[in-house]
Amino acid sequence: MNWIDFFGNGLDPKADHIAFFGIFLSIAVFLIGQYLFKISGGFFLFQPLFFGMVLGILILWLMAKWFGVSLPHFYQSAYKPGGDIIFWFLNPATIAFAIPLYRRNDVVKKFWLEILLSLIIGMIISLILIYSLSKALGLHNSMIASLLPTAATTAIAMPISGSIGGVPAVTAMACILNAVLVYAVADMLIKLFRLDSDPVGVGLGLGTAGHTLGSAKAVTLGSIQGSMASIAVVIISIVVDLVVPVFASMVHLH
Repeated sequence: MNWIDFFGNGLDPKADHIAFFGIFLSIAVFLIGQYLFKISGGFFLFQPLFFGMVLGILILWLMAKWFGVSLPHFYQSAYKPGGDIIFWFLNPATIAFAIPLYRRNDVVKKFWLEILLSLIIGMIISLILIYSLSKALGLHNSMIASLLPTAATTAIAMPISGSIGGVPAVTAMACILNAVLVYAVADMLIKLFRLDSDPVGVGLGLGTAGHTLGSAKAVTLGSIQGSMASIAVVIISIVVDLVVPVFASMVHLH
């Protein structure tokens, strides 16, 4: 089977079967990761989002080699039409964080000033550390710009990255890797820093550092932790959207 036989003459990205390929691949690799994550007892490398991403990249690379085309062209033409449909659902999924927030808005009203100040200060410190460490490692400005917005959830970090000269794909991978690591070590960090008695702090930390996966972890710990993680995802994304472009301009990244 050659390239044209599989995808059709000219590889029209508007063709229905092209979109179905991207959708099917995205769902398939996620379900494989979900199954392995379950039978392994929650081994963090099998976390469906992370494992699905790695397996999907490997499959696309192998298929590009098989058909004798470049991986970027194969990705853009074969996967992206369907992948963009999957990506669209990130926006309503992000908005859904308002649900646990609404359920425990009593806690938000009580600690709103502490929540706001801690997230803003933490965001500024995070930007300085990321920039300083990236410079020390000799990273190119485009890579630094790709890492700066990673405090926000993937759906928001990617367009910010592109607007300041970063590479959205690198930003997405950094966000996912970061979230997976936070999910994996969350219990250990809570015990290490003795945060068990501070559900507000635990929720804010997991939501800020781990985004969606951190929030999913927070929900399993309690309603307060879940609501705090949700508000952290929302507020930190707004702060990133406002602060990162200004910071990038101040340090002359673009």
